[in-house]
Amino acid sequence: MSKPVLGAQLYTCRSFCKTIEGVAETFRKVAQIGYKTVQISGFGPVNPKDVAKLLGDTGLEVSCTHLGWKRFQTELDAVIEEHKLWKCTHLAVGSMPEEYFKTGMEGIKRFVDELTPIAKKLAKEGMDFSFHNHNMELAKVAGMRKPWLAALYETAPKDVLKAEIDTYWITAGGGDPAAWIKMCAGREPLVHFKDMLITPDREIRMAEIGEGNLNWQAIIQACTDGGVEYALVEQDNCYDRDPFESLKISLENLKKMGLS
Repeated sequence: MSKPVLGAQLYTCRSFCKTIEGVAETFRKVAQIGYKTVQISGFGPVNPKDVAKLLGDTGLEVSCTHLGWKRFQTELDAVIEEHKLWKCTHLAVGSMPEEYFKTGMEGIKRFVDELTPIAKKLAKEGMDFSFHNHNMELAKVAGMRKPWLAALYETAPKDVLKAEIDTYWITAGGGDPAAWIKMCAGREPLVHFKDMLITPDREIRMAEIGEGNLNWQAIIQACTDGGVEYALVEQDNCYDRDPFESLKISLENLKKMGLS
């Protein structure tokens, strides 16, 4: 089976992407580092047509995006047109309003009911919808006997909801990233690659891939076996390091692990 293609999750560089000029510089730097594809997330109010032109100028592809749930609900036609401009077929929600989470199975059923017509409309355009997790979705809430995220994937049909497992947040929630990726096999076009380390002062930090403590060989194998198309490198917090340097370190380390 094919290994996932590496991409840069541009939420890592969100502070540079508030204007179209900043997006242009970010695209240029990411392409120079060696990434061929990106995930658009955390951009400022930039014109999608201008973004499409910059993609053509740099040769970058958009493998996927993160959008707020409200946009899917209220601006779906515009969302579809943007993604046609970018030739992007994988859409994901970056986070969900807590009302869906805190009400347990009731919230899951509500979310799936609201998502189904949206996913069907996206499917007609050759697009799909993925859910990106944080650590809170591994909690058992409102009397549930299993993690909220597990119940979500058991409830939602695979043709309605895809998975975008985040390796750091699964670990932060007490889970095993490789095990969750295996569990979602067959419905996961996207995975977020994000490492975790512990400092001598017992501080838990996000880290460049390979600089922390996650079992990357197991994660990569699970992605390969599960049919993951794109592994998006992300670091929400790079601390005192330039985020472009962090993206470069992660890419270099992943290449040593056999990915490109």
